[in-house]
Amino acid sequence: MGFEGHFSRAGGILLHPTSLPGPHGIGDLGPQAHAFIDWLRGAGCRIWQVLPLGPTGYGNSPYQAHSVFAGNPNLISLELLVRDGLLTASDLLHGPKRVALHRRHAARVDYARIIPRKMNLLQRAYRNFEKSHLPEMQQEFRQFRSEAASWLDDFSLFMAIKESLGDTSWLRWPEVLRMREASALQTARRALGSAAERHAFYQFLFFRQWMAVRQHAHHSGIQIIGDVPIFAAEDSADVWSNPALFCLDDNRMPTAWSGVPPDYFSPTGQLWGNPLYRWEEHKVDRYSWWRRRLKATFEIVDIARLDHFRGFEACWSTPAGSATAENGMWSPGPADDFFEALQDDFHDPLSNEGLPLVAEDLGEITPEVVRLRDRYRLPGMKVLQFGFSHPANPFLPHNYPQHCVAYTGTHDNDTSRGWLSHASSADSSFARRYLVTPARSFSWGMIRAIWSSVAALAIAPMQDVLDLGTNGRMNYPGRLDGNWEWRMRDGDLAVATADRLREFNTVYGR
Repeated sequence: MGFEGHFSRAGGILLHPTSLPGPHGIGDLGPQAHAFIDWLRGAGCRIWQVLPLGPTGYGNSPYQAHSVFAGNPNLISLELLVRDGLLTASDLLHGPKRVALHRRHAARVDYARIIPRKMNLLQRAYRNFEKSHLPEMQQEFRQFRSEAASWLDDFSLFMAIKESLGDTSWLRWPEVLRMREASALQTARRALGSAAERHAFYQFLFFRQWMAVRQHAHHSGIQIIGDVPIFAAEDSADVWSNPALFCLDDNRMPTAWSGVPPDYFSPTGQLWGNPLYRWEEHKVDRYSWWRRRLKATFEIVDIARLDHFRGFEACWSTPAGSATAENGMWSPGPADDFFEALQDDFHDPLSNEGLPLVAEDLGEITPEVVRLRDRYRLPGMKVLQFGFSHPANPFLPHNYPQHCVAYTGTHDNDTSRGWLSHASSADSSFARRYLVTPARSFSWGMIRAIWSSVAALAIAPMQDVLDLGTNGRMNYPGRLDGNWEWRMRDGDLAVATADRLREFNTVYGR
C-alpha cells in the first residue's frame, strides 16, 4: 500500500517495542509486534513511532546505544527463533528464571533478569545455527554480513572485545586496543572470531525480524517514524572506530561532553556525557559518516525524528569530566552546510516535501534554530502538555501551524493523566476549560484536541490511549534508574479502544 506523502494528514501512536506485551519479560519483534500493527490498522492509524532501536548500554536507555547502526538483540523474538528451527519450544519453557519472568511480564521490564536469560537463549540459537543445515538462512547471513560490513565488522569486534573484558567501557581497555593498533586488532580478530561472528548473527536476526515487521506495516498502510539521537554514546563502536570524528585527545579520551546549560528547571544544567563532534572533520568528506547513518536509518524507517535538533545550529559544550553542565559554552554546529549535504541523498526534487525528518525543537530555541528548521521545511514538534499557561502559548492547538507533528506528550513527559494530577491548580483549571472535559476523561480530551487540530500528524503515547497515570511513565529525564521499563498488559490491545480511536481518525480526517 502506498503513501500520499511523508507528512500527509494522519494519526498515530508512540510505542517502543520493549513496551509490547508478551511472555518473555520484554516486548519484541514477534507476534505481538505484528498484532500491534493490526490493531493500529483497525484503529485507522497510519503512523507508528518508536524510540531508537540500537543496542542499549548503561541504564538501558535507547539514547545511549553501543552503535548508531546496530539493532538491539533484546528485541529479537524467541518465538520466531523457534519457528526458524534455531530454538525449541522446550528452550523457552525451561529457560532460567522463566517462571519469575512470566509473573512479572505484564507490569515492567526487569532488565537485570531479562538480559542474561535472553543472551543465554541467543547464544544457544547461534550454536544451533552453526550446527544446522539451513542453507537458505546461511546464505541470507552471508549476504547480510557483506551488505552491512561498513559498520558490522567494527561493531561485532567491539562487542566481542567488550564481552571478553567483562563489559568494560572501551575507554578502559588495554592501550593497544583502545588506540586500535593494527597488530592488536588482528590478534583480537583471531582470538575472538567466533564471538564476533555470534554478535554479527544477533544483528542478522534483529534486522531479519524488523524488516518483516516493517513490511507488515507497509502492507497495512502504516509508516514508521524512527528516532535519531544527535550524539553517539561515549561507550560505542562509533566513537571507538571513528576517533577523528569526535572531540578526543591523543589518548582517545573525550575532551568535551554534551548537555544543556542551567535554566529555570535545572540550576546546574544537564550533563549528558556524549562526546561532541569535530564538525570540521565531518565537513572534509561532505558528512559521509552522517549520510551513511541516515541511509541506514531510512532502510528501516520511513521518517526520522532528529533528537536535539538545536545541536545542529549550536550545542552546549562542557569540559569532559565536569560534575555539572554549569561550566560550558555554546559550540557552533554545521547548520546549513550539513543539511545541504543531506539534500543530495534524501530530497526528492519532484516532491513538494522537504527531507523526511522531524525536528525535535523543544526547549530553549533561538531564532537561528527556527530559521534552520524552516529553511529545510522540517516540521517541528508541538507538545500539548506544555501549552496550558495562556491563550497565546504556541503549544495550544489553535496556534499550531499545519506543518508540524502534535503530541499529547512524549517519552520524556508524564502521562496526560499523571500530568493533570501533578499540575498546578491554575494550569489544570485552564487545561480543563480549554479541553471542555472532566478529569475522568482528560487523556481522551487531550487526544481529541490534537487530532482535531490542523497539525499534519497527531501522535499520542500508548499510555494516554490506555488512560494511565504516572505509573505508565516511560522516562524521567535526569534520573539514572527505573526508566524505559513500562509495558502493556495482555488484553490492552482491545477492539473497543481501537474503535474509539478510529472514530477520531474518521471524524477529523486522519
